[in-house]
Amino acid sequence: MTPVEQLVDTTHHLYPLISDLGLILMTAGVSVLLFKKIRQPLVLGYLVAGFLAGPHFLFFPSVKEIHSVEVWAEIGVIFLLFSLGLEFSFKKLMKVGGTASITAITQIVTMIFLGYLTGQWMGWSQMDSIFLGAILSMSSTTIILRAFDELNVKGKKFAGIVFGALIVEDIVAILLMVLLSTISVSQQFSGSELVESVLKLLFFLILWFIGGIFFIPTLLKKAKNLLNEETLLITSLALCLMMVILATKAGFSPALGAFIMGSIIAETTQAERIEHLIKPVKDLFGAVFFVSVGMLINPDALVEYAIPVLIITLITIFGKTFSTTAGALISGQPLKQSVQSGMSLAQIGEFSFIIATLGMTLNVTSDFLYPIVVAVSAVTTFTTPFMIKMSIPVYNKIEQLLPEKWVSNIANYSTNSQSLKSKSNWQLVLKAQLIQIVINSVIIIAIILLSNRYILPMVADSKFGNAAGALITLIILAPFLWALSFRKLADKAMEALEKERKYRGPLLMLIFIRIALALFFVGFLLNNFFSPIVAFIALVVAMSVYFLLPKQLHAQYYRIEKHFLKNFHDREIAEAQKSRNDLTPWDGHMANFMIAKESNLAGKKLQDLKIREELGVNIAFIKRGEIMIYVPTRNERLFPGDEICVIGSDEQVQNFKSYLDQNEIEIPKSVADVQIVLRQIELTDEEFIGKDIRQSQLREKTGGLIVGIERNGERILNPESHLMLERNDILWIVGDKKRIAEVFPA
Repeated sequence: MTPVEQLVDTTHHLYPLISDLGLILMTAGVSVLLFKKIRQPLVLGYLVAGFLAGPHFLFFPSVKEIHSVEVWAEIGVIFLLFSLGLEFSFKKLMKVGGTASITAITQIVTMIFLGYLTGQWMGWSQMDSIFLGAILSMSSTTIILRAFDELNVKGKKFAGIVFGALIVEDIVAILLMVLLSTISVSQQFSGSELVESVLKLLFFLILWFIGGIFFIPTLLKKAKNLLNEETLLITSLALCLMMVILATKAGFSPALGAFIMGSIIAETTQAERIEHLIKPVKDLFGAVFFVSVGMLINPDALVEYAIPVLIITLITIFGKTFSTTAGALISGQPLKQSVQSGMSLAQIGEFSFIIATLGMTLNVTSDFLYPIVVAVSAVTTFTTPFMIKMSIPVYNKIEQLLPEKWVSNIANYSTNSQSLKSKSNWQLVLKAQLIQIVINSVIIIAIILLSNRYILPMVADSKFGNAAGALITLIILAPFLWALSFRKLADKAMEALEKERKYRGPLLMLIFIRIALALFFVGFLLNNFFSPIVAFIALVVAMSVYFLLPKQLHAQYYRIEKHFLKNFHDREIAEAQKSRNDLTPWDGHMANFMIAKESNLAGKKLQDLKIREELGVNIAFIKRGEIMIYVPTRNERLFPGDEICVIGSDEQVQNFKSYLDQNEIEIPKSVADVQIVLRQIELTDEEFIGKDIRQSQLREKTGGLIVGIERNGERILNPESHLMLERNDILWIVGDKKRIAEVFPA
């Protein structure tokens, strides 16, 4: 074939792909402009565009090669999940606490059960019913964010519960995709297979996360001077696709790999920059994905299955409202916030489409399920804003209908659940030991598997080679084996427990388990390289070396752990440094102190202590266990164990420290992650000019406190609430960074 003929042939094959993509983007562009105009979620616009460009709408040019669009759509899912991972961060999951976790898990379990029963009741197959339950268990982050923005409720307490629940739902969705893939292959429920899949998932999640945090932030820091926008975009996409390949080879979906890499990069200092760069790519391929979803909408199927659409819509709205409300109540939230949370999460969205796509890709779900899911999503998208608006009237009605005793009991339960709970020494020790065992075991198993895969085949026929291979592997394993066996954890709690006879047995058992695990791993490794007798001798020699070199192994492990923790906390350190740099005017800075058990201040209200009036410092936040109280009111009390962050000049903070020393206050060794910042705002907004500080409601809107005002070259520290605000006043506000930015955008 001549070059000209090859070019013509290539053009012939390329043309449908280009024309189809052009048609998709053209219809998507028109639809999203229309939906933007009528103030509706863009996702619906993409679905409409897909329907218009699909094979079921005959009055518009249709896509010619659906298979090509499916490839683009799969790429779209990868980038959607990568972007979601960038916003996710495992630290967010650790910070959401029990409230969001209990709320989300209760809702997910309930909806999976309801969805499955509904499918069975309507005569659907078992796989259709299972997938329906998984689809209904996921809410829509995009739709909720849009509704919260329009209704201006982001700063309310229930919004925090909703966002936390969405974070938990995201990680559960990934787990569900793995489990559904396993069930789809076997076409039956097998307890052992499900357990094996979960353990396999957890193993790879821990391994990828630890390895990723150890290497990737270091790579990005080393190449910082070489990373302009172009190279950073290419590097981040390369990392994403590399993890996609690893996940696929491990037997997981490509989307899981993309999500994991996104969550790893979310812990780096380049996360926000990468998120900004990846957004256009995500928007492009995400649009293609949602358009491809719209192509599968079959009007005939919607007419035929109108009653199932109606039934499933009602189950989604009422089932998710009830289950989320119940979950929030169980977690200890007040009735009002529980109802608001429940009525906010009553919809399905992005992950529901992805799960439905998984069912079609695996050929285990019926053709009618997909259009039904799209229809239910469209209806619940429209109802979400109205549900949020109606939450307060519904709460008021429920409060009237419930017996007064029930309302009182719910309030008492909520108060008791949110009170300060301290962990016992045994809980602290057990948690630290379990974390140490799991993390080091995962690392050791991974190194042994890699050794068996790559080193053992190279030395299989050589005795000297076997010895060298085993020695190299043991040297790599040495610090992790030492940490698994002998590393001391939670020293103070351990010392306290050792003094009590009833805990000595369990503590010895924990130590025995750790040493036995290390011996097992070493024996298993050596048995792969040698005969059982030689392996036993080598095991004795290896363990003798570990006992003789504890300091060297401790130092090596400490260097590895220090490098990991530095990478893990890099982003927080950078943000804290940036916050400190913002506090240079007036020499203001933040300092942290802890209320001791024997403190004279414990139990007193802030208004009684008169800290601001007498010492000139302001309390930025109080950390009470897992609870953060930002910019506390004057009626807030201090409790033993509270960590307080104050803001003031060097002299003011020193005076405050002296005041605390007189009242037996302890200074904590570590400083908490501070989300409160001090911001300098020039007042130009007519909304606040001419009002006093109280009337302006700046405290309520920003969640912050005005600690100073600069006016005509003069400084007014700790202004009174009746002081009038004037144009061009420079306000110094301490408060939540995000809420301040919402009121005073840069």
